[in-house]
Order: sequence, then C-alpha cells, then structure tokens
Amino acid sequence: MKSRNIVVVKLAFFVLLLFLVSLSTHARYNLPDFTELVEENAGAVVNISTSKQTQVKRRLPPGMEMPDIPEEGPFGDLLRKFFGEHGGNGDEHFTSRSLGSGFIISNDGYVITNHHVVKGADEIIIKLSDRREFIAELVGSDPRSDIALLKLDAKNLPTVKIGNSDKVKLGQWVLAIGSPFGFDASVTAGIVSAKGRSLPSENYVPFIQTDVAINPGNSGGPLFDLDGNVIGINSQIYTRSGGFMGLSFAIPMEVAMDVVDQLKTHGFVSRGWLGVYIQEVTRELAESFGMEKPTGALVAKILPGSPAEGTEIEVGDIILSFDGKEISNSASLPPLVGGTRVGEVVKLKVMRNGKTKTLKLKIGQLPDKNQLMAGAAPESEEKAEDTVLGLTLRALTEEELKTMELDNGGLLVLDVQTGSAKSAGIHQGDVIQIINGEYVESVDDFKKQVESLPAGKFVSLLVQRSHGPEFLAMRIPENE
Repeated sequence: MKSRNIVVVKLAFFVLLLFLVSLSTHARYNLPDFTELVEENAGAVVNISTSKQTQVKRRLPPGMEMPDIPEEGPFGDLLRKFFGEHGGNGDEHFTSRSLGSGFIISNDGYVITNHHVVKGADEIIIKLSDRREFIAELVGSDPRSDIALLKLDAKNLPTVKIGNSDKVKLGQWVLAIGSPFGFDASVTAGIVSAKGRSLPSENYVPFIQTDVAINPGNSGGPLFDLDGNVIGINSQIYTRSGGFMGLSFAIPMEVAMDVVDQLKTHGFVSRGWLGVYIQEVTRELAESFGMEKPTGALVAKILPGSPAEGTEIEVGDIILSFDGKEISNSASLPPLVGGTRVGEVVKLKVMRNGKTKTLKLKIGQLPDKNQLMAGAAPESEEKAEDTVLGLTLRALTEEELKTMELDNGGLLVLDVQTGSAKSAGIHQGDVIQIINGEYVESVDDFKKQVESLPAGKFVSLLVQRSHGPEFLAMRIPENE
C-alpha cells in the first residue's frame, strides 16, 4: 500500500512538472524576451536636450516707481528677484529648455529626431549612453513630417538597423527606447494597434498607432520590431491628462528616410501636390452618388494655379485610386500624393455621375503656404430672394463671385428654417454651388433641380464656407 502511494505521488509530481514546463513554454511563446534587442540597440539611442534664449521686456505699471533696493540682505535679493535686475524696466533674458530622444543612423554621426524637439533651439546637446556629450549641428528640419536631421562630429558610433514599416502587421510586438521625463534609456513595449492613421494636424504622415507607453521626452526615439529593426519614430500621443493613455503614434521609417535623404541632399523637402480640396464620403453622400458603400476622396474644390486646374478632374469627382493604390478614405490620399516625385505623371481612377474613368495628371510641388479659400463674401447690393426647401436664397453678385474666386455662380443662404436642408447641415452664410452634380447660378436653377429629383432620396450639394468647400447630403422631402 505504501509503495502504491509513493507511485501515485511520483506520478502526480511528474504531471505537475509537465504542466509547469508547458505553462512556461506557453508564456515564453506569447511574451517575447526583449533583453537581447535592448542590449544590441540601446547604445544607438540618444538623449537630446535643447536650450533657447527668450527676451522679455519688463515694464512697471504707469505711475508706479521702483523703490530703492538695498545692496545687501535678504530683502534686497527678494526685491531684485521680483522687480528684476533693471528696476522693473528693461529687457530680461530667460533660458527655456526641452528634452527629447533620437537615434543614430550612421556611424559618422547622423541622428534622427522630431522637428518639434529641436524647433527654435539655440543649442542642441546630444548625450550618448556611454555619457559622452556632443553639440549637434542641425542639418535640416521638416515641420510637415515632424522630422529633423542632426549631425555629430564623431566617428565609429553605434547605429540602429532601418526596417520596413510597410511589412508591419497589426497585433505584432514592438518596443520603444527613449528618455521620458528625462529618464535615459527607458524601455517600454506593446503592440501595433493600427496603421495609416491620419491625425488632424498631420496630413502627410500615415502614422503607426501603438499602445506602447510613450510620454514627454520619448519624442524622436525609435520604435523597434522584434528583429531589432527600427520601423518608426515615436512622435505623438493622444492624451487628456498629459500622460500616456494607450494611444501612441509613430512616423513610418519609409516616410522618415525619404525626408532624411532630401534633407541631406537639398536641405529642404519637396512634396507632390494635386491642388484639390477633398473630403470624406459619408454614407448619405455615397447614396446620393449611387455608390454601394462610402469610399474614396470627394473633390470639393480645385485650387487656382494648381496642377489640377485645367485638367480633366472635376469638382464632384470621387477619387477611388491613386496610381494603382486604392483610396479607402480621404485621409489616405494626401500621404500618397505627398510622397510622389514632382513632375511624375500619375493615373487617377475616379467616379463621376455613377461611372468610373481613368485620368492622367502631372504632379506639382506643394507650395510653402496654401490658402484653400478666400474669406467670406462681403456684404453687397441686394438681389432677388426666394425660399426653397426652407432655404432663403439669393444669387451672388459679380463682386462676391470675384472675392470668393467662384467661376460658376452660387446661391447665398440668407436663412435656414426647420426642414430637410437644416437637417443636412446647411447654415446661414453658406454658398450653394452644386446640387446633384449641376452648378446653380440662380434660384430658379435650384428650384428646377429640386423639382426633378425623386422624393425620399439623398442628393449631394456643394457648399462654400469660410474654411473651404464641403459636400453635404440632403434628403428630398416627400411633401415638397
């Protein structure tokens, strides 16, 4: 009996051992070991600190005189600190400092970081993991992509390996090394949450979204895959508290290296430009255009003097593909256009009046300053008014058309009553240019279009606003 119990105990121990080995293997399979990756690459990640001198003019309020400050004693120091060294008047100089991260891409000292890390800096100090410090030279910087290229006067430096961010897959493990809040060589890990993210302030970067903990000071640092390749540059976070909330965004290395090559060669970055103002295709707009699902980028305006002006492309076209690449939403178009070489001829697949066609267009160079639209039209002489679908409308004057740079007429919305037009989002001050693909120059034109449309269906309208043109979808009411 005793020997039998011993056998049972041994068997139970053996089963437990197998279970623990299996559990360990399972854990090891799902949770990668980052230690080797960090050991091989931490030396190429740098801490960046900058300083900037700011001059502030200090003046006492009118009628107030500076008291006599004693030369010595605590009260003298206190008064000088409060009123300044110049008795409350004169210029005071302050030094502002910022921290960030970067990484070395060549052994002769080229370093990549974010534009916002070094913007306006008078001095850029690079600190390596071996405690050496260098004053860096700014080779060039590009605000639109938030990339800056620095150069150190050094040789035989450790470098990172540049990876291919196009091969990144959702859910794969990634790792960041940087200096959050000034803590050098901090390592955080997570997964890729999404690709091709467009942020409101950045039209030319298809960001990689991750849940890697990124905080102030991580900006400019590398994002690694498990093979130790840099696939992105940690650039921004989404936060309501100022700290990490699980939404971090990295600039893909394809974008970054293209910028770096141009900064090295020319000192500036040249981007492709179509010269069209685009917007998202909503479900209602898709129905009004006869589409099965919302997709593509809707052309709301063709800018004067742009590459698109005078070509086959028209307002109301929906761009479905750019040079063979599908446009799933409007945000995916600007990065493709911006990454195209100036002067290259590309093919656009567009939908127009329910049919698809292919256009050819030569890419121009994106200008430094691009005003999408003139301001709102000024008050001018009165013209005939009428009310349609709850909209009080009048045609634009010649002066208004010239001011707003409109060549095909338009109707100014003077008032909006409750109804289908108001539900569609039409506001007082809007200028209606197109309804159902047709330009309208008079209220009668608008009436005729409305009367010819089937009740209960969505129809598209192009309206001009102070911030630019926008397509809206309006349902034709049953009782009109």
